[in-house]
Amino acid sequence: MTAIPRLGPGTRLVLATHNAGKLAEFQELFAPFGLDLVSAGELGLPEPEETGTSFAENARTKAHAAARGADMLALSDDSGLCVDALNGDPGVYTADWAGVPRDFSRAMRRVEDALQAANATEPSRRRASFNATLCLAHPDGRDALFVGRCEGTLVWPPRGDQGHGYDPMFMPDGYDITFGQMPSEMKHGWAPGEKGLSHRARAFALFVETQIEK
Repeated sequence: MTAIPRLGPGTRLVLATHNAGKLAEFQELFAPFGLDLVSAGELGLPEPEETGTSFAENARTKAHAAARGADMLALSDDSGLCVDALNGDPGVYTADWAGVPRDFSRAMRRVEDALQAANATEPSRRRASFNATLCLAHPDGRDALFVGRCEGTLVWPPRGDQGHGYDPMFMPDGYDITFGQMPSEMKHGWAPGEKGLSHRARAFALFVETQIEK
């Protein structure tokens, strides 16, 4: 299967998301490249059921559904928090732990309660990673995957009101503040030749390296 052509200024790309926070992060990442971005939510596309057991499977499901539905290139992201002491949970079920409607204050409390039940009170027992898999899909079925990971420690109580999801309880390695306390330019800061800090920025750096016209 041939590679997907590189993207350049004016290329129309549908972001396979209905999540406003995720859309805002992608818009910030894509700002320097001049692509014409539209979200699946803006196009009124349905959200496909995510039945995969890995980030890659779910990313592919979302990207291909959006690519077929919009008949254009689509980029999806499947990401989540994996906690070592919880055997990798919540993992691909990261959003599900927030319930319906989504309440990430409740989700963070659920993670903390599980850590307490596992007697994971010391920082060394509270290791976790944020993981992101991007999938770029073409309407004809071609795709490419890009994976980013950020390691850190979970803190309690949550700190900060920036970002979204579990950000206020995740302190990345090398920092003494959480994602929830960081301005977006620190969390997502990225430049050619750099890998970035957040899991999404790191996956995006790989995407740009191979898919964006230079």
